[in-house]
Amino acid sequence: MTVLAGIGFTAPWVLLGLLTLPILWLILRAVPPAPIRRLFPAVTLLLGLKDDESVSDRTPWWLLLLRMLAAAAIIIGLAGPVLNPSRDETGSGPLLLVLDASWAGATRWSSTLDQIDSQLTEAGRAGRTVAILRLTAPEAPVFQAAEAWRGRLPGLMPVPWQPTQAQIDQTLAALTQLDGSYDTHWFSDRLGYDGHDRVLDALQARGDVTVYQSPAPVLAILPAAYQDGVIQLTAQRATPGPAERITVLAQGRDPAGAMRVLQSVEMEFSSGETLVQVDLALPSELRARITRFEIQGQRSAGAVTLTDDSLRRREVALIAGTLNREGLELLSPLHYLTQVLSPTADFIDGGLSEVLPANPDVIVLADVAKLSGGEKIALVEWVEQGGLLLRFAGPRMAASDLGRESEDTLLPVRLRSGGRSVGGAMSWGEAKGLAPFPENSPFYGLQVPDDVTVSTQVMAQPDPNLADRVIASLSDGTPLVTRKALGLGQVVLFHVTADAEWSSLPLSGLFVEMLDRLAVASAAKSRQDSQLQGTTWEPLQVMDGFGTLSDAGNLGGVDGVELISGTIGPDLQPGLYESGKQKLALNVLSSDSVLTPAIWPSNVPIKGQEVNSETPIGGILLSLALLLLTVDVIASLALSGRLGLAKAAAVALGAMLLVPQAQAQTPEDTEFALNATHELVLAHVLTGNAQVDDVAGAGLRGLSQTLFYRTSVEPAQPFGVDLERDELAFFPLLYWPITPDQPQPSAEAYVKLNAYLRSGGMILFDTRDSDIARFGASSPNGRKLQQLAAPLNIPALEPVPADHVLTRAFYLLQDFPGRYAGTEIWVEAAPVDAEQIEGMPFRNLNDNVTPVVIGGNDWAGAWAIDRNGQALLPVGRGYAGERQRELANRFGVNLVMHVLTGNYKSDQVHVPALLDRLGQ
Repeated sequence: MTVLAGIGFTAPWVLLGLLTLPILWLILRAVPPAPIRRLFPAVTLLLGLKDDESVSDRTPWWLLLLRMLAAAAIIIGLAGPVLNPSRDETGSGPLLLVLDASWAGATRWSSTLDQIDSQLTEAGRAGRTVAILRLTAPEAPVFQAAEAWRGRLPGLMPVPWQPTQAQIDQTLAALTQLDGSYDTHWFSDRLGYDGHDRVLDALQARGDVTVYQSPAPVLAILPAAYQDGVIQLTAQRATPGPAERITVLAQGRDPAGAMRVLQSVEMEFSSGETLVQVDLALPSELRARITRFEIQGQRSAGAVTLTDDSLRRREVALIAGTLNREGLELLSPLHYLTQVLSPTADFIDGGLSEVLPANPDVIVLADVAKLSGGEKIALVEWVEQGGLLLRFAGPRMAASDLGRESEDTLLPVRLRSGGRSVGGAMSWGEAKGLAPFPENSPFYGLQVPDDVTVSTQVMAQPDPNLADRVIASLSDGTPLVTRKALGLGQVVLFHVTADAEWSSLPLSGLFVEMLDRLAVASAAKSRQDSQLQGTTWEPLQVMDGFGTLSDAGNLGGVDGVELISGTIGPDLQPGLYESGKQKLALNVLSSDSVLTPAIWPSNVPIKGQEVNSETPIGGILLSLALLLLTVDVIASLALSGRLGLAKAAAVALGAMLLVPQAQAQTPEDTEFALNATHELVLAHVLTGNAQVDDVAGAGLRGLSQTLFYRTSVEPAQPFGVDLERDELAFFPLLYWPITPDQPQPSAEAYVKLNAYLRSGGMILFDTRDSDIARFGASSPNGRKLQQLAAPLNIPALEPVPADHVLTRAFYLLQDFPGRYAGTEIWVEAAPVDAEQIEGMPFRNLNDNVTPVVIGGNDWAGAWAIDRNGQALLPVGRGYAGERQRELANRFGVNLVMHVLTGNYKSDQVHVPALLDRLGQ
């Protein structure tokens, strides 16, 4: 691109046409040669006659100037003028664009793509071929025309890992296959990694390398740790700098199941520091709901840390068959279990009938042989619904007839009468050790200490299914721990006591690890290789480079040791994994990760990622030339006498006024208007929060489907409208969900909103917070609503009266619940002179549709359906929840009917007067 006087030209050679303008001027100004005089006697008869119309022998100077300007505008417009052209040196030859494309660049990914698009444009003008190479997803680069790559840019996405050693080797192998020299533009994410220097050396051997990276620091958050009753959060930045304050959000599900920000905490980097840590104390109920922590304003996988069982203390009920003896706590059968579980679990006290309604995660029965009929039925039902029943043997169980003749429902195997004693004073044998755990055992991989021995146990009866239910045995093959599935839960039996009376197992660290494998002990402590050896973890959700979770699909299971010691990459993606009832979060960063900034040699130029927004003005100049030529035609007709001056001026003025009007209506606006008006369409206001906007769209889709099946109204697919850009007059109803951080509309948007309300439109404001607040400024959403609604021309409001038409527009309603119920909603207040006529059930209210309805019941969440027509979000529980969802749908139907028909039912108050006038 050639730059002249600050304006770039994509085809500068066309400017040579300007040299022809003087020649054209001379041609148009040339005077025809004087006529030859010949004497003709008859001409004397014409002497003294005058012509009323005269034609100039020369074109007026101002018309010539007009034509010269039109010609110049055409020539300059065809030369491809560009305002604010790129000043980068274009260069020549092939160009290789290298991208780190890791999570560290995800926050600024849009600016990276803009910079790449700008460089592809420049390369296309210079006729350079381009290849793109992502180090986190290396493929053999192929040099193609720059324009061929522009359509592929939306498919380039960052990944939640940095280039691995295998990917570096693939990159170097791919570079060796390229022939010739080429320049390289490297879009760095500002983080260093192993193999970085090797790639740089290989690229510098082929040509010049220029690095583009943003000056903004890379921020990340390390996995949350739970210690001493508090959550420890650690944030890190790659390079030291001035003091900087960040906000970390704790997100999780509220009691209704919706994702919310449950807590936020401020963290501040001191000047020159790269690490900051803060302790967050939360109630156990709230802590158990947290699913992720993320740095506000950062959109990358490194700025997100997922949580798992490590923050959740399991609820365990311990029930013993014998009572504790005062002063002899060490002889209690529950002493060792209490010591093992107290750091990681919450205990539920009481008898079996008392703890079952609390629905604990685990129930431990230590030497409990007899259960009442009602207790057994309730316990079986609890296990079948997913509970874990952990039983320990003891003298009572050995002396009972439990599971002798037939298998007991709450035992994994049949038992022999009496107990087996080995290594005692009356026995010739020695105490038995434990055999290595088999591969099908949840304990597989745990190291068995030599000092763990068993002296007494309850024996299992031989059965065909015994071998499948043994998960631990003694060195002589005798079953030590058995397990069976019962519904969605499981029953596990240790054939020894829970204390040290029959074995030394409760005294060893192996006992703790075995309970952890059974998900009895929470994984609040960091897991070690030995604890996960032999386990397989299935991925539930995986994370992309932006920190967004998605379904893992058909990804295969991962070995437990590989899960915590492997390298994050395409074969081991960060996300949430599950093994049995345990969940493990694999984050991009580990607790000992350190962000290392990328270091570049002095001979490598480093540039920022600022993109100069080029503005082509060729079309404007060509339009100006067309306008000037139009004026030229009109002026020529006027000078020739074929068009009066007044008409010429009027035509010229009309032409100038019509041009901008013709350009105001864009094809996008036309398509939007056609789609919004071919059928009735409901709309929601876009808030900028993708999750809220998706739920709002799904909610209106569900309401539209309800209207289609129950009424004569057949809405089309709902629209999401941008208040700054889209026309609102096409929609009878706007659903506006309120979020604390949505931007304030501009003054122009408020003009459109007020015009929309005056013309009969309705806005349903939904703060979606009635589960925690009432109407007003008692919540962030309520305060935001006050800010958003302040510039609107909203009339006086009142809670919906019992005789309002919303209570009877289609269905008879008394409440208006959504996902939440019980709070009042507000509508336009009735006129002060509203009276109730005798014999009528409601007052003579105004006939206008209330312009706004304000509430916080999250109606879109209750209406929302997925693409298969199934409810998207839960509402309450059981029948009561489904009834609440039905009432929410009925309220939506009444709302739309009120918008479309007004207060038509209130007109019944005039029926007596009409009948009286008609004499009936």
